[in-house]
Amino acid sequence: MRTVALISCVSMKLDRPAKARDLYLSPLFKYALKYAESLHPDGICILSAKYGLLGLETIVEPYELTLNAMPVAEVRAWARRVLGQLEAAEDVDGTDFVFLAGEKYRRYLLPDLPNYRLPLEGLGIGRQLQKLKMLTS
Repeated sequence: MRTVALISCVSMKLDRPAKARDLYLSPLFKYALKYAESLHPDGICILSAKYGLLGLETIVEPYELTLNAMPVAEVRAWARRVLGQLEAAEDVDGTDFVFLAGEKYRRYLLPDLPNYRLPLEGLGIGRQLQKLKMLTS
């Protein structure tokens, strides 16, 4: 089975276009990426509120958009789009998805993914950061 880590986007970004892996600046994102890389997965992608599924090397423009401010119908539409992107890129039934993303970013994806892990489930942002620091030290 393949493993793909999925990291949610964050609000702290560079003010210029950059590779997706470099665009997001928050410590939570940086530690999530470091942890994802330590898993040696077959792939790592970013769940972007604007772009959907992003590869780490994809050059993107900075943006101001978050699922946290979207109505439920828009979040569901975003999840359908991301699911389509995942299905185009992966054998969804043969892939274990590791979510390093908040509940809003995974809620409408999980019902369609048979294999997933939630290593940060139930933790607030501060506790997520603590756990990621511990897992990557």
